[in-house]
Amino acid sequence: MTPTLVRQHLPHAGAAPRVDLRARARDWSEIQERMLVPLYEAVYERLDVGPATRLLGLGCGSGLALLMAAARGAAVTGVDASPERMALARERLLPEAGSTRGRAGTRLVEGSPRDTREPGAPAYSLLTAFEPIGCLAGDAEGLGGLLAEATPLAERGAAVVLAGWGPPERCATTSVLRVATKLAEPLRASGSWRPALRDDLEEVAQRAGLKPDGSGRVACPFGYADVDSAVRGLKSTGLFDAAMTATDQVQVDKELTEALHPHQRRDGTVWMPNVFRYLIARTP
Repeated sequence: MTPTLVRQHLPHAGAAPRVDLRARARDWSEIQERMLVPLYEAVYERLDVGPATRLLGLGCGSGLALLMAAARGAAVTGVDASPERMALARERLLPEAGSTRGRAGTRLVEGSPRDTREPGAPAYSLLTAFEPIGCLAGDAEGLGGLLAEATPLAERGAAVVLAGWGPPERCATTSVLRVATKLAEPLRASGSWRPALRDDLEEVAQRAGLKPDGSGRVACPFGYADVDSAVRGLKSTGLFDAAMTATDQVQVDKELTEALHPHQRRDGTVWMPNVFRYLIARTP
């Protein structure tokens, strides 16, 4: 997961799928992003995020995690490469965009972490990369690039939070995500789903020169009003882009719908228990 999670996970081989990026961003914001709220809450509670916190959210998506940190009094800056998701984050967080829940001083930057640099501004005390890695080939390398730009902006000993999918056997969504690999395989498209590995987060931290300082697991069930919402939410993560390149959107929708049937309850809702991991590391 969106992921870039949330980053737009476009494959590196073949023609890019025709995707309505505005609709995808809206599906992420309205359907999928809330699935990670337990992860955000657990991390903020553990790190005692509050008025003394100066936070930089990497791949901040449509800004829900930033909004929760700001509600605790933190000064927040978010950066994301997706203009569609950033537009939604502005609606949520910036008073000048009409938000009634944002706070003065919040910054949202479309681009990369280096674009958030402000002369004379205090260093960040917390960096968060909440888009889960570990289910997309190459996502660890992408996160490493973000960290290389972001860590020089943080104070010495600042906390850096990395998030990832938990063990496949603890994530009911694994069986559904396997559809992405099955459909992408005929073209051997890059950027397709893979099972999460136990040391994904630790390896990223090590390559970034960060020192691990604790970790945890959080239950983040995926719950949807119906199968259609589940299909839209899961596609908004970008994890099925390679599959859409190898086949088409109609085929992906069909296969996803079939894979979701075992998780559909009598009232039509879809429920998939999952476990996500987080790692807290420190800047040198």
